[in-house]
Amino acid sequence: MSRATPSQVIEAFGREGFDFAGKADNGWFRVTGRLFSEVTPEGVPCEIELDPNFFELPRVRLLEIPPHLPAAVPHLNANGGLCYIANGTVTLDIFDPISQSLACLRQAQHVFDRIMRGEMVEDLAEEFYAYWNGAYCLSDLDGSAQGRQECFIVDGNERPIWFVTNNLARTKKKAELLGFTPTDRTTPTYRIKTTAQPRPVPGVWPPTTVSSLLTWQSQLDRRCRRSIHRRILQGERDRLNALLILIDSPKMTYAFGVIYERDIRVPKVKFADRRDRTPGLAVLPFSVFRIDERYIAERNIPGRSTLAGRAIALIGCGTIGGFLAEMLVKAGAGTQGGKLKLVDFDTLVPQNLGRHRLGFPSLLQRKSVAMADELRRLAPGVSIEAVTLDAREVDLSDQHLLIDATGEESLGHWLANYYPRPTQVLSVWIEGPGVAVRTLLRTAQGGCYRCLWEFTRRGEMCSTTEPLPNILAGHGCEGLYVPFGASVSIQASSLGVDAALDWANGIVSPALRTRVLDRDFTQATLDGDLPIERGCPACQ
Repeated sequence: MSRATPSQVIEAFGREGFDFAGKADNGWFRVTGRLFSEVTPEGVPCEIELDPNFFELPRVRLLEIPPHLPAAVPHLNANGGLCYIANGTVTLDIFDPISQSLACLRQAQHVFDRIMRGEMVEDLAEEFYAYWNGAYCLSDLDGSAQGRQECFIVDGNERPIWFVTNNLARTKKKAELLGFTPTDRTTPTYRIKTTAQPRPVPGVWPPTTVSSLLTWQSQLDRRCRRSIHRRILQGERDRLNALLILIDSPKMTYAFGVIYERDIRVPKVKFADRRDRTPGLAVLPFSVFRIDERYIAERNIPGRSTLAGRAIALIGCGTIGGFLAEMLVKAGAGTQGGKLKLVDFDTLVPQNLGRHRLGFPSLLQRKSVAMADELRRLAPGVSIEAVTLDAREVDLSDQHLLIDATGEESLGHWLANYYPRPTQVLSVWIEGPGVAVRTLLRTAQGGCYRCLWEFTRRGEMCSTTEPLPNILAGHGCEGLYVPFGASVSIQASSLGVDAALDWANGIVSPALRTRVLDRDFTQATLDGDLPIERGCPACQ
């Protein structure tokens, strides 16, 4: 059965009353017709654009917005674009484009009918930003403290971008990394909390003056409305030129700016003689996007604890530790009062480049220093310390978690002995030439890295049922190494950060975890808890 062509799809729309109207500038096909509802039996003119490859959903736009509709209605933007289904919730069948495209038309017709009958109003709260139409405001607020914050403005490609922060140095560094040049001029900013979820209201939308904004807030949260008005009045008394206000609602943060009109010809008068001139002041909406480290770490693991606020030491910034360090930062390490300490005295040499997180620009630098610099570049708000000493020369007893990513057995034994329980030690390593990767978390009642060594020496608790091959590459004593690709290091790091996140959430079982990567080998030991080996010198 051959695939339907665009012309056949257009013919199918023709049978539904739609006429071919040519191609759009993006190469999509355009058809025009009408959408009908009980309220408008005569129909409303609309245009539908069809992807010639049938990968993307058809786009539906009303050519005329019924005049009786309020400015803000669900699923319909100011340009007439109709959102009839959420992107990503369905996938078009490219082998059946006719019925699939017509099904989209029927769904659009159904949504349009409900809009015209005044239903789906509650959906406005979920689509708030689609109607707010605000300029960009990037929020870099570390913590939940309300009240006075700082804001600076940079010139964006199309319009200015506002940065809100409680740490100017940190946020200016982020702006510079984005290619902007921050100035020393700041705009006073206030952060206010509300219990109400914002939603557009019928009538003039979005609010364009202080008066209309306060009227809108009165319908949502009167206490919040009073706080807003108080801040705006204070700005008038302080003779500000502009003021930015952030509203923290239960599900989102939105913002607006107030522009004060200043006339230098107006003589100063006593405060008692002044009238409230703020209701007529202009209001500018802003769409807030968070760029703080807490949001970045928590967004992808909602409901789980991150590594924020912990003191974590990563020993070894080599092939495993380099990738693992980056994953730990993305999981919140070094943020919200926590600190990530990178311990490695070794230097990045050309032989390391094929499977290390760092690249050529870091060549001949200390791995811990270069890795710390790279992570500060990627996440300027993190607290990272590079230690260029052997781990045995550093006191790490004050750390919440020690992670050994060196893969050196002797160091693993030393750490187990030198740092007794309750110090938490997580070991991450690669078995043989990339055959498997393993992690072991020493728990209060479980065995340590030395215990596992004793078990495997007797043929117990091994990673694979088959013996691990002993493969070396290179030439001479200085050039010999165990060959495996960078993907093995990444998988070891992934297993390690998963174990660290479980630890942060109080999940310490299974303490021993194994992933076999080579399909020619079979996993010998299932994930589980490691008992203490009788007579282990590190556990006595």
